[in-house]
Amino acid sequence: MELHGAPTVTDTVEAVVDFALQAVNCRHAGVVLAARGGRAEIGAVTDSVLESVFQWQIDSAAGPLIESLRAQEIVDVVDTSAETRWPDWATKVSELGVGSAVHVPLCIGVQSVGVLTLYGEQAGGFSADDLAVAHILARHASVAVAAARQEETMARAVDARKLVGQAMGILMMKFDVDGDRAFAILKRYSQDHNRKLRDVAQEVIDTRKLPG
Repeated sequence: MELHGAPTVTDTVEAVVDFALQAVNCRHAGVVLAARGGRAEIGAVTDSVLESVFQWQIDSAAGPLIESLRAQEIVDVVDTSAETRWPDWATKVSELGVGSAVHVPLCIGVQSVGVLTLYGEQAGGFSADDLAVAHILARHASVAVAAARQEETMARAVDARKLVGQAMGILMMKFDVDGDRAFAILKRYSQDHNRKLRDVAQEVIDTRKLPG
C-alpha cells in the first residue's frame, strides 16, 4: 500500500481515497482531517459532489461524519432512505444516489486524525469484506497521515530557522548589533504586532527593513 512514502499530507489522503475506490465496493470516498482547534477540514474527495456534503456537515457541526470524528467510532448508515438520526444529511445524500455510507475514524491511540468516509450506491452496499478492508485502510492511513504531518511540521521548522537566521544577519549588518540583539528585535516585533516570527523574518528579508 503506497501510503507511507507520500511526500505530503495531501498526497497521502489522495492515495487513501484512490485505494478505497479500487479496494472497496463504493461509489464515492473521502477523507476529512482533524485540524487544530477541533475543527474538521476536507483532506481529499473523489469528486466535488462529495466535497459539498462534507462541507455542509462541517459547517453545521452535524452528521455521521462529525459524529465519527468526535466519538472516534465507526458510524455505519445501512440505508440512507431510512436514516432518522440525521434527516437533513440523509435527504442530501439520497438525492445524490447514495444508498449507504460508512465512516471509519482515523486515530493514533486517543488522538483523532480524521475520518475515512465511503458512500455506496445501494442500501446495504457494504459487505463484511468491504468493512474489513476499510478498517485495514483506516489503520494504515492513520499512521501515514500522522507521519506526513510530522514531516511537514519539521520541514516548516527548518525553513523558519533559515528565514530567522537570514533576517538576523540583515539586522546585524544594518544596525551593527550582535546575534542575540538581532534575535531580540525580531522577537519583539513578532510579539508587538502579534505575528509569527517566521513572517516577520520573511518581511525583513524581502524589504531589508523592520516591519511597520
